[in-house]
Amino acid sequence: MRLFPSDRYQLPLPEGHRFPVEKYRALRKRLEAEAAAGAALEFIEPHAATDEEILRVHKRAYVGRVMAGTLTPAEVRRIGFPWSEQLVARSLRSTGAAVDAAAAALEDGIAASLAGGTHHAGSDWGEGYCVFNDTAVAAREMQARGMVERVVILDLDVHQGNGTAEIFAADPSVFTVSVHGARNFPLRKHPGDLDIGLEDGADDSTYLAAVDAALDGALGEGGADLLLYIAGADPYAGDRLGRLSVSRAGLLERDRRVLAAARSVGLPVGIVCGGGYCADIGAIVEIHAGTMLLAAEGK
Repeated sequence: MRLFPSDRYQLPLPEGHRFPVEKYRALRKRLEAEAAAGAALEFIEPHAATDEEILRVHKRAYVGRVMAGTLTPAEVRRIGFPWSEQLVARSLRSTGAAVDAAAAALEDGIAASLAGGTHHAGSDWGEGYCVFNDTAVAAREMQARGMVERVVILDLDVHQGNGTAEIFAADPSVFTVSVHGARNFPLRKHPGDLDIGLEDGADDSTYLAAVDAALDGALGEGGADLLLYIAGADPYAGDRLGRLSVSRAGLLERDRRVLAAARSVGLPVGIVCGGGYCADIGAIVEIHAGTMLLAAEGK
């Protein structure tokens, strides 16, 4: 399975910043060890998303402020990262990784970005550690290349994908699905095509029932050409920002159900990591690694 890591493009974050950026490098090292032991994983440097790719989704004025470093203080606070040239480079590479993973999935059946899931970025804003919306850019790029007509974005990050929902609100060619904490961030949830909100403390059985309902709604009618899967680690019971009570075994079972459902209808799957904010970085890495290894096994 082809993997597209972008961890070499680091963010210079101030001391005490709560975003666990180190998880990406640790995840790549974890999976490189699996590859050395025989796992069918191939690591490929992603391209930096181009202006043409980004501007299919985001408004020119917003993109211009990001690129030039002229975001307002309010915009910087909303994104949650201080602006830097490294932030721009990282955002373009992780967005490019989602595009590359989508294209590889259409060739191979499955592929993944080892970052991304930046679903809070809307057409003219960034938010919640998201600058550009990687799965939205990937969906639009695959359509522009004539590789797909209809895309499903299945968002199983614990936070609702408000940016994705806003971008595709009037576009029936992209079906947006989100299973998330009903009382969690963001406060304003743009309605997607199918939103399933869970109460705080939802356990494995409640969560997996919601995933099944999401899969039925997203895939039941057929007709999609590509599934973009945001495999968030933050529904985990130990996550600082998750507020759900899903076990690591429950998250692996979630991945198994998603991949099995896609295989059953012959649907290629491009995976992005989504969130993960557990104080134990190792736990986040194991959740993400479990997703990737399960996908590579093809079972």
